Amino acid sequence: MPADPPISSLRNIGVIAHIDAGKTTVTERILYFTGRTYKIGEVHEGTAVMDFMEQERERGITIMAAATSCEWNQHTINIIDTPGHVDFTVEVERSLRVLDGGVVVFDAVAGVEPQSETVWRQADRYQVPRICFVNKMDRIGADYWRTMEMIRDRLGMIPVPLQIPIGSEDKFRGVIDLIRERAWFFSSDRDAPPVEGEIPEDYVADAGRWRETMIERIAEFDEQVMISYIEGHELSVEEIVKAVRRGTITNSFTPVLCGSALKNVGVQRLLDAIVDYLPAPDEVPPVEGVSHDGPEARLADPSEPLTALAFKIVTDPYVGRIAYVRIYAGTLKAGASVYNSSRDENERVGRLLRVHADDREDIDHVSAGDIAAFVGPKETFTGDTLCAREAPILLDEISFPEPVVSIAIEAKSADDQDRLGASLRKLAEEDPTFKVEYNDETGQTVISGMGELHLEVIADRLRREFNVMCNVGRPQVSYRETIRRSAEAEGRFVRQTGGRGQYGHVVLRVEPNQPGNGFEFEDETVGGVVPQQYIGSVRKGVEDSMRSGVVGGFPVVDVKVALIDGSYHQVDSNEMAFATAASIGFREALRKASPVQLEPMMRVEISTPREYFGEVAGDLSSRRGSVHGTEERGAAQIIQAQMPLANLFGYTTALRSMTQGRATASIEFDHYEEVPQSVLAEAR
Repeated sequence: MPADPPISSLRNIGVIAHIDAGKTTVTERILYFTGRTYKIGEVHEGTAVMDFMEQERERGITIMAAATSCEWNQHTINIIDTPGHVDFTVEVERSLRVLDGGVVVFDAVAGVEPQSETVWRQADRYQVPRICFVNKMDRIGADYWRTMEMIRDRLGMIPVPLQIPIGSEDKFRGVIDLIRERAWFFSSDRDAPPVEGEIPEDYVADAGRWRETMIERIAEFDEQVMISYIEGHELSVEEIVKAVRRGTITNSFTPVLCGSALKNVGVQRLLDAIVDYLPAPDEVPPVEGVSHDGPEARLADPSEPLTALAFKIVTDPYVGRIAYVRIYAGTLKAGASVYNSSRDENERVGRLLRVHADDREDIDHVSAGDIAAFVGPKETFTGDTLCAREAPILLDEISFPEPVVSIAIEAKSADDQDRLGASLRKLAEEDPTFKVEYNDETGQTVISGMGELHLEVIADRLRREFNVMCNVGRPQVSYRETIRRSAEAEGRFVRQTGGRGQYGHVVLRVEPNQPGNGFEFEDETVGGVVPQQYIGSVRKGVEDSMRSGVVGGFPVVDVKVALIDGSYHQVDSNEMAFATAASIGFREALRKASPVQLEPMMRVEISTPREYFGEVAGDLSSRRGSVHGTEERGAAQIIQAQMPLANLFGYTTALRSMTQGRATASIEFDHYEEVPQSVLAEAR
């Protein structure tokens, strides 16, 4: 069995960005130049290796994060190519949770776009070191320096340019390496290696100025560079590279490179930067979890007890369920039995796989710092911790946003009906932002997701992968309800039939909770007026009742409920009676507490030619949108706005038709807000 490569030669990275910034194109070039593929896949031709789902190839977008690995300069790079569309943000969230570094791709024309900000915040949450790649430098309107300013202003990060472009738009022909003070020229022949040469004369002054800026910015965060800079010592290439690496790993600043992935410009230098500046698994802080003895950290070392996180579950029509795992410590072997500490279950690892998009190769083990997958998990779901039973540990789970759009779905035939439930369950296991519920009142199966496209793809997958034909309803907004003031109410459930009766009696207080804090329950009774064995039933009765509010029958959120009094009967009281009494009392208290309906508000960024600005802004107002800011970006006018999701269905199509197809909109969830009374009255 060949020896494992040293952990210092591993890089686990994600390629993240706004939709259409060129993430998948960058990844395809990386695979080609590292020799992982022999032919470049193109997104626009539907031949991208990483976009292997039919839905991805048809739409030209990434839907599901795809993993692969390649070799560069004696280093193994595990790459996860993530989606840019906000509907599939779950794929970015769980990928960043297990990665050690990220390549953030920006469109040189559009700069920092809304979803760029979202993925940046997600990377901040997990403190993932990043390098930036300003892509599409050959496009009309490309502006490297404006993108740099936007990284500083919008993302709050200090950009350190390690390269400057030679030309831009159709004259873009190479990059200048500020560290080594050399130029790299690229030809239109993608198989021709980049040519190293002297910096062109007309760029010498610019390169000198920007090199000085680069060293100044590094010196602000690096004492060794600061001392050399103040004393006037010439810094060696090796010293600068080490300093950039230190600053990147500590998130003090972010290095910026540029190129054009479609034209194969700058990708080899990006690969060098991944190896030089992004951390190995043993250079990031040890993973932390909770064991029997309290908080515990595990080092990225194959000799430590096994510690792994299942970050993704996939259902393959031929192989069955597959779990993607990141090994933080220890070694996972094929055929081994491991302990799922999240569910207190044993899990047997069947075949162990190294994954390359939709191709897989069997391996016999995987060690600390690496990413792999195993076939046939029975008890494991997204976010579960796998570890050694003799040294259990529980890692932090992955948090996911709540769905905002729902549709009713029904099978077309009895045969389809039999398969529908099982198919939806498999899809829900794969995607934690996809929820399935059966509505008892209407008899409908309701599916919920992050947006129209998300649910459209789910319905398409049901048809193609699971061979289930369905009728799909119109999208519905996932409204919520909450309260605006405190109130108290009594809930009494008394039934006396022949023999043993039912008796439950509670007094509840409800009050608003902070937005986003969810449901909190407290027992404030004294003297045992409600016996301890019934407190859990009271809570359950309240939780069951929260599924349907009193304004429009929508789920209730952000409330605190306190049990403050009650009574019981020695013979007739039981769990069911107290759960029913709590449900009655809670609904009564809701009615007194100024209940309101909430709707999801979306953050919208529209890029439109100037001549259509008035028409687009007027249409926004007619949809209850509010403009929060405008700016010019090249020839386009950018409008930042907020709009209720209820008024956004079909908006992209309407926007295209009013601007002759020249405007684009980016939409993402922002927050929940009270529905105006005038809108509620109109709806009724």
